[in-house]
Amino acid sequence: MRMRHYSHHLILATLLMSATSTVQAEDPVYIAGTVPSERPATAPVITEVHKDGAWYAQSLTGVEQPYPSSLRFLENQGTWFSPFVHAGMPPPYDVRGWHTDK
Repeated sequence: MRMRHYSHHLILATLLMSATSTVQAEDPVYIAGTVPSERPATAPVITEVHKDGAWYAQSLTGVEQPYPSSLRFLENQGTWFSPFVHAGMPPPYDVRGWHTDK
């Protein structure tokens, strides 16, 4: 009896996968990582990063003025991930107050 139950789910999963696989993705413009020491010539390039006052306000959450000079790295911060500009763990580890009601 159990085998029937599992086979029913297998058939259902197969049908769902075949129904969703009819859409074909476009060919990728480039493949990154085939030569790790070289950036692919057709890889997209970020030419501008927009950081307005709201971005700086969020990035400096929980930091009091005068801001230490060590935070000048924010001026060069691009769109790559930086844990400094995102909320971390909740209290009691939330020393910058990201998770408190404002």
